[in-house]
Amino acid sequence: MLKNLFILLRYFGFWILFFFLERIVFVSYYAGSIKNTPFTGIVKVFFYGLWMDASMAGYICAIPLLAYVIFWFIPGVSIPSKILKVYTRILVVLFSFLTVVNFNIYREWGTKINYRALEFAFDSPKEAFASSESSPVFLSLLIFVILAAAGLFLTRFIIYDRGKKGGNVIIKLVVSVLLLGFNFLAIRGGWQLSPMNESMAYFSLKPLLNYAAVNTEWSLMHDILNAKYNRSNPLKYFTKDQSKKIVEDLFVKPESNGLEVLNTRTPNIVLIIMESFTGNVVESLDGEKGVDPAMEKLISNGLFFNHIYSAGGRTDKGVVAVLSAFPAQGQRSIMKENSKQARLPALSQSFSSKGYATSFFYGGESRFSNMRSYLLSHNYQRIIDKGDFEQKDMNSKWGAYDGVVYTRMLSELNRERAPFFATMLTLTNHEPFELPVKPHFKGNDTGNKFRSTAYYADSCLGAFIEQAKKQSWYKNTLFVVVADHGHPLPKGTLEIYDPRRYLIPLLFFGDVIKPEYRGTKIEKTGNQTDIAATILGQVSANSNSYPWSKDLLNPSSPSFSFFNWEHGFGFVTPKQVISFDIIANSIIYRKDTADTLNDAGLLKYGKACMQEVYQQYVDY
Repeated sequence: MLKNLFILLRYFGFWILFFFLERIVFVSYYAGSIKNTPFTGIVKVFFYGLWMDASMAGYICAIPLLAYVIFWFIPGVSIPSKILKVYTRILVVLFSFLTVVNFNIYREWGTKINYRALEFAFDSPKEAFASSESSPVFLSLLIFVILAAAGLFLTRFIIYDRGKKGGNVIIKLVVSVLLLGFNFLAIRGGWQLSPMNESMAYFSLKPLLNYAAVNTEWSLMHDILNAKYNRSNPLKYFTKDQSKKIVEDLFVKPESNGLEVLNTRTPNIVLIIMESFTGNVVESLDGEKGVDPAMEKLISNGLFFNHIYSAGGRTDKGVVAVLSAFPAQGQRSIMKENSKQARLPALSQSFSSKGYATSFFYGGESRFSNMRSYLLSHNYQRIIDKGDFEQKDMNSKWGAYDGVVYTRMLSELNRERAPFFATMLTLTNHEPFELPVKPHFKGNDTGNKFRSTAYYADSCLGAFIEQAKKQSWYKNTLFVVVADHGHPLPKGTLEIYDPRRYLIPLLFFGDVIKPEYRGTKIEKTGNQTDIAATILGQVSANSNSYPWSKDLLNPSSPSFSFFNWEHGFGFVTPKQVISFDIIANSIIYRKDTADTLNDAGLLKYGKACMQEVYQQYVDY
């Protein structure tokens, strides 16, 4: 009897030990990011993580425990230990793989692997593979092999032949109930009122330590279940009416008109959304020098908005924010759900209704992240993507390089009827940071590879503008240049909550800009979502269908921005920036660390925005 009990306890303990090894690997991989953390902080990672590890171990043990208890009472029937070994070894290999996948996921998304990452991998496997190529492949493979081998080696000592089936039936019944009860409590996380959730592993104001404490497999399993079956709003800071009212007051439309910076009400518009063109490589945004010479030249003779933030950290969210003026939705992506995204407005629709020809240019696969469906649902009359380029131009893992796509767009616009609204999404400045030319920055490290692809993207933009100046339609065209989102590179030290990770360029350029406004910098704090109202204001079009958008060229518009990531949000004003971790329920960043007087007000706005945008996502 005791031997049987000991086998089951050993099996539970095996998984606790394996998750301990997983956590050591994750902490060691990111040791450079937590090198200044006190030793007690590292210890807490393992202490707080143990609670969630026990819950996940309970889930894993549930099936074999239930089977073991049932067969314990059937004479002459038993479960071969080989079945348990196979079950365990499959999970060990799978979990080891998830551990190394987390390296790239956390660096890029600021979170561990989740439902969105799996969705991305299954829907767009080639793109997902390309995104992972900046990770050190050999090191990741080595860690995977070592961790899996260690786990498989330990199974030899943990799982062995079954114990004896004899014993008093009453005692077996009591032990079975106790074991099942213990396992249930492990899964639930104890007797307390609230069952196990990720916040139970949170203990620090440093997100990396919290994510290290979270059990990867538990978090992934629950995120999958929530994504598939939980369609309610998990964010409930206010009543529905309260959050709606706060947001409406925040985005109230001024009665006065904004500045008229264009010399025409019917310009052609070329909107260029640049992949990962973070403010950290834009000199005019206090970024690194020498990466964006072409953009700096355009800025000197254009209208530049120097306090603009991206809505989120992924392309699918950035495109929706720019075109539909709809903020990012934390863990979800409205672009991927046809029934929801189709209900959003979009600039392509607004201009199509005004008689504009609409077109979209992209060197990659437009079906990526369900983007083609989104584009077609919003009156893009013509879509040019990788299928429209010759095979010789398919020389990067994502598709055609930016230079090729700009050339194609120039050719198409020369045949386009005016006025037109054309959009281009670039792609070269994306992992694995491949180039068709010699890298401008020497070195094969990820930072310099990013600088070189950003420099190439910038040079292609400059070359396109120079060629456009020679075309007949140039004199009546407004060029709008913006990034789809920011990026932790080139330095790679920006945490997911750092506002510098979301700071991006927004530039208006062209001869349609009145001379007195050329070379002007607009200081108003804004977001990608504000582009819609700003452009529409210049063509005398109503922007009421874009409630999340404010006119950046209207002096009466409020000056603020809102961004979010999977488990948190940031709220920006000219004087202060705060970032809030939803799970930890705490502010984890302040721009001005000495100023805490405005925390309550900024949190009210940030929480209301986060709750309301998610509620609208649910309701659509």
